[in-house]
Amino acid sequence: MTVEAETDVIVVGAGPAGSATAIHLARAGRSVLLLDKSTFPRSKVCGDGLTPRAIRELDLLGVDTHGEQWRKTAGLIIHTSRPQAYQLPWPELDAFPSYGAVRRREEFDDVLRRHAVAAGARFRDGVLVTGPLRDDTGRICGVETDAGQFRAPVVVAADGNSARLALAAGIDRDPSRPMGVAVRTYFRSPFGDDLWLHSWLELWDGAPGRSTLLPGYAWSFPLGDGVANVGLGLPSTAKAFGKISYRDLLQRWLAATPSGWGFTEENRLEPIGSAALPMGFNRHPAYRDGLMLVGDAAGVVSPFNGEGISSALETGRIAAEHIVAAFDRGVRAPAGEAELKAYPRHLADLWGGYYCFGRLFLAVVGQPALMRIAARHILPVPGVAGLMHKLMANLTNERPVDLPDRIVHLVSRIVPADRP
Repeated sequence: MTVEAETDVIVVGAGPAGSATAIHLARAGRSVLLLDKSTFPRSKVCGDGLTPRAIRELDLLGVDTHGEQWRKTAGLIIHTSRPQAYQLPWPELDAFPSYGAVRRREEFDDVLRRHAVAAGARFRDGVLVTGPLRDDTGRICGVETDAGQFRAPVVVAADGNSARLALAAGIDRDPSRPMGVAVRTYFRSPFGDDLWLHSWLELWDGAPGRSTLLPGYAWSFPLGDGVANVGLGLPSTAKAFGKISYRDLLQRWLAATPSGWGFTEENRLEPIGSAALPMGFNRHPAYRDGLMLVGDAAGVVSPFNGEGISSALETGRIAAEHIVAAFDRGVRAPAGEAELKAYPRHLADLWGGYYCFGRLFLAVVGQPALMRIAARHILPVPGVAGLMHKLMANLTNERPVDLPDRIVHLVSRIVPADRP
């Protein structure tokens, strides 16, 4: 059995959350070992969309998103049964850029991984982590892998929605918190060269108005060169959740779209893939006994729109801040442990009320009839679509400057906070 010398931090998983954690830690002078079971580059099922919130985190990581490889987006177009769609530009805010982007995950994740290596992290791919190592006190002090043992006083679980390391450490999913599922593929389509993300809020499992209306939404995100990422997502509040084939549902939705959109079999470029969306802190605690959870492993996908890249990047940054402070105070001392234990409280202060409100929102979305009424009669009210855009993307000024900002901030404060 190979046993490597101890490093400061082991990060398991080189997706957005894991690589962001590794970059921030390495830049702060900590030794980091970044492990992943896959060989890079590798693909992931995802919408590939980056909101301005994600772009801000990439700026903090030093990732330049101005190159031609990044397909910039101007905002979101929401489609309902009304003839006129809602065109909602990304808001002009003090804290965030005014643009989003789209980039395939196999490219995006590899960019972040390479930035982690450039920052000083050691990276090993093709290494399967099989469980945690524990010391005589029961505290996690490293990981067991198919390549041997690796030791560190802090281990970060960034292994995605499977959360294998958290499960092996006894941190289970909270069944009271929401889940979702996303299915997607790629098409050659006129939507591929658009500057806008497109979302369809009325999700029919066949011909619109003549089939079953389901909760959730469909999307088309432009990658450029005539290629669009097209998919749909359903929340666990849907009665059909777990009872239908989501791939078949996507194919039925695609078959009912206008031929001019290009969502036809001859234009499909890849097989249909699916992935679980762990939402609203649905795995907690986010820190226990030397193990810290970030990204999808911590269940931080937004309950409002199923977007998880921005929160993955943010949890990586916040986790690194607490880990660095713990080493400064003595990582094995009580003061250092207190700093690690403060990480879940930090997340709760940041998103607890917002995610709790998101769970209430999903309860409404889970009723297709209510969703249809809202799309037909509430969204057209002046200002409501813009408010929903800010709310669902979690894009507000840190100090409210307009009514939508004030409403989002007020709701996040008065709703009891979920705890990660």
